[in-house]
Amino acid sequence: MNYSMQVLKKIIENVEKVIIGKKNAIELTLIALMCGGHVLIEDVPGVGKTSLVSSIAKSINASFKRIQFTPDILPSDITGFSIYNQKTGEFEYRPGAVMSQIILADEINRTSPKTQASLLEVMEERQVTVDGTTYKVPSPFMVLATQNPVEYVGTYPLPEAQLDRFLIKISIGYPGFNEESAILTRFQYDNPLNSLKPVADGSDIIAIQEEVKNVVVDQTLNKYIVDIVSQTRRHPDVTLGCSPRGSLALFRASQAHAFLNGRTYVLPDDIKKMAVPVLSHRIMLKQEAKLKKISPNEIIESILGNTTIPMVD
Repeated sequence: MNYSMQVLKKIIENVEKVIIGKKNAIELTLIALMCGGHVLIEDVPGVGKTSLVSSIAKSINASFKRIQFTPDILPSDITGFSIYNQKTGEFEYRPGAVMSQIILADEINRTSPKTQASLLEVMEERQVTVDGTTYKVPSPFMVLATQNPVEYVGTYPLPEAQLDRFLIKISIGYPGFNEESAILTRFQYDNPLNSLKPVADGSDIIAIQEEVKNVVVDQTLNKYIVDIVSQTRRHPDVTLGCSPRGSLALFRASQAHAFLNGRTYVLPDDIKKMAVPVLSHRIMLKQEAKLKKISPNEIIESILGNTTIPMVD
């Protein structure tokens, strides 16, 4: 096992000290980090969304900020602002909460669209522009945004163009009976997050991100990815399919999934495993499909079932 694989294994084991029985959610979050992407976590309150983000930040010794989104939060709270210094006679930049390596954007759909857009612009550009001056965010940089299910009262659903900026969407879900019992035991005296120690640092993550880019994707698998994505645009239950950004996201996530599983090449199974978390939030269903209770996950699964899996040499 090479050094990078050891680092990834240690991160997963470290986070599992806090998050019990949710290895898939941990791995998907790590895959997004390996790709330099961002994660949207949609789930009900109390299932460990904040703990997952905090434990990953601690595990890689990254600077961490939590932004609690409310209806009255302003874009300048996110990006920062300039303030006049009377002594120097110049304006000075006061960094906003986004100038950190790991950002937890808690309940992002409870704030106004204008404030949502200010964060999503930083996610895409990886820089902040205030009064004509540009400031780069630190590296590695990752936003993990949580949102309550859209039917909850007082929420502002993210527009499709903004949802497209998230590499992966995950749902943690309630723990099983035995897992919840283990949580009670482990948290009896103290939150294990308080004593969690770093097992990697930012330079390790940056190095892994570069290695992931070198994972080989056969040309037949390129076409397989495009075939899957293009079918979302023709599906009878879909009014808006995935953009080319979705194809690129599936390509990168498949590379990271292969790397996490100790391979330097992508298999069709990597693409199939990543298709739902990467593509499901990028499609808009027709109203008739919603009335039939058809989910985006089911659409992607049906497309995978109807797409010929290529033979790779």
